[in-house]
Amino acid sequence: MKSVLNSVFVSLLLISVSCNTSKKENEQIKVRIFEGYHPMLDEIIRSKKGTFRGVDLNAKIDSIKTIEVISPIEKSNGHLYYEYKLNDTINYSIDYTLENDSLQEISLQINCNDLELTSYLFCDLKDYYANKLPNPTQDKGFVVYNCFEGKRNPFVVSLSDNSSPTKGIINMVIYKDK
Repeated sequence: MKSVLNSVFVSLLLISVSCNTSKKENEQIKVRIFEGYHPMLDEIIRSKKGTFRGVDLNAKIDSIKTIEVISPIEKSNGHLYYEYKLNDTINYSIDYTLENDSLQEISLQINCNDLELTSYLFCDLKDYYANKLPNPTQDKGFVVYNCFEGKRNPFVVSLSDNSSPTKGIINMVIYKDK
């Protein structure tokens, strides 16, 4: 009787251990892209490469379609529009404007029901682009970053917090400087 109970106990212990290890194997730890910033920037900006989400201005429409994980909500000859929902609190949209299959402008709008989170994300976006494109200027409520260095054509990143007392709204526009 004692050996039967020991066998049952050992079997239950092995089953318990095997169930716990399979759970741990299935859980994948998501590697952070932007350490030190809010985790939602990992989803919104997605890549340290390029100006935004791994693309630069002048990119072709095919390169934009490869970095976006869903089909565009709106699509025309010079326009791609995407909408993403991160959770019940926050969603965002991206509007790519192209001319002759060359990216001319990127517009991002982040909508958030949590004003504190909106403020946090706005500060993180400002810090991220300040580290990438130093010496921002403030102009009529906009934070403006100018890029005139290197081999890239000059471009501007403009950030603004257009929140109301009840809804958080962050707008960012990246466009060629003329």
